[in-house]
Amino acid sequence: MGKVLAVVSVLGKDQKGVVAQVATFLAERGTNIEDIAQHVVRGFFVMDMLVDLADLRCDLSELITGLIGLGKSMEMDVRVHLHSQRRDKRIAVLVSREPRCLQHLTADLHAGKLHGTIAGVLSNHPDLEPQARAAGLQFEWKSADSLEAHFDWLLARLQQLQADVIVLARYMRILPARIVQAFPHRIINIHPSLLPYFPGAAPYKQAFESGVRVHGCTAHFVTEQLDQGPVIMQDVFHINVGTDSLDEVKRNGLELEGAVLSRALQLYLDEELVVVDGKVIFKPGISRFFQNA
Repeated sequence: MGKVLAVVSVLGKDQKGVVAQVATFLAERGTNIEDIAQHVVRGFFVMDMLVDLADLRCDLSELITGLIGLGKSMEMDVRVHLHSQRRDKRIAVLVSREPRCLQHLTADLHAGKLHGTIAGVLSNHPDLEPQARAAGLQFEWKSADSLEAHFDWLLARLQQLQADVIVLARYMRILPARIVQAFPHRIINIHPSLLPYFPGAAPYKQAFESGVRVHGCTAHFVTEQLDQGPVIMQDVFHINVGTDSLDEVKRNGLELEGAVLSRALQLYLDEELVVVDGKVIFKPGISRFFQNA
């Protein structure tokens, strides 16, 4: 019989004996440990363990239930991911009129950097339909003249597309609470400043007028608090004060936004991050195990 691979993920406050308890539990049930990656960040223990279930001596449901129970006894979150049940995550991209983030995402998708599927591109304007169609993507839009009608449509379409993650690629509307609550820590936004600096509208203009010499952008999870969600990634570019025009600042920023947003999406798709106490913690990612299996 060939290998039956799974990844056991453990997350919680750091304490002694976690690896030993999980390893002993698995060994007693005929499970072989193939690989393990673990680390501690800000007092939180994160572990991904690749296991072979080919010689399992109990029902799979019993193993999973037992692992979850073991996690609860340690006040930790334990999850089991079966290789046979893996599928590409479905991505919904929300846009308005600015094309560069969508361009970067589609280029990285076609280059094989994004391990997922763009299920659809949704918008409040028709402007980017030719770009999306040229990339082979489904595009739909509904006017936001009536915000309630637009958001009703948007929520229904996101659910129908079975989106695992939503990417705001310069979608210029603030999502209502009902959409944010339907996809907790599954909506990624790009904001054109180094949050918490210059939140809200016109951050490039704010930065230009303030005379700062370094500006950047932030990829973060969306919460009900505007531009205050857990930060995933940030990057910067330099402003030559007195030389660069506002248009040049915007152009440099927009080019950076696409790269940062795509990289943040890559980390999510490869399961290399988790949100703990409102902060993003990076981990090895179970995709690494399965790609090498």
